[in-house]
Amino acid sequence: MAINPQVTNLIIILGFMQISKKIPFDDPNVLTGVRALYVVSNLVIAGIYFYVQAQINKKNDMTVVKYVEPAPMGSGEEPKFVATTVKAYDLQQLKALFKAQMMGVGMMAVMHFYFKYTNPLLIQSIIPMKGAFEGNLVKIHLLGQSATGDLQRPWKAAGGLMGAMNGGEIKTDKKSIEAAERAGRGGVKDE
Repeated sequence: MAINPQVTNLIIILGFMQISKKIPFDDPNVLTGVRALYVVSNLVIAGIYFYVQAQINKKNDMTVVKYVEPAPMGSGEEPKFVATTVKAYDLQQLKALFKAQMMGVGMMAVMHFYFKYTNPLLIQSIIPMKGAFEGNLVKIHLLGQSATGDLQRPWKAAGGLMGAMNGGEIKTDKKSIEAAERAGRGGVKDE
């Protein structure tokens, strides 16, 4: 039985919070080392994502993926039909990963340089790296797992609050797809 990634993240955070209490961040050499660890961690993640992008472009998988994207919560819109290719879908997902990574770096920069927090540098050197290796794109394009089961596209939305705010789950059943196609709300078609 595999442990839920959120549970392992919590364990890592609690563990590293205890460890970081014993690290002398006021020593400039230690602080420089932790900063270097953070930068190297983010460079490794960026390198992984660039490799995944190269693999997506190399495979050039033009298999059609059809699904019904839920309407954003509270928008009053209808769910929309999406027809795209595996390549376009993967590149869209990768763009979202890059964006999330840059947001994390930006937030960490503000926390560290403006508010002078040092402890999160250590934790944020580990958690995003772990998250990158748990991601579906990395599992498929770097680790070579087949895109079946939980890795079959389109992927389920992240659970929790963010998944619920996006309006729920993506539907891939034939009935939902046909209903959305007939409704004519299929504005998105990536080639």
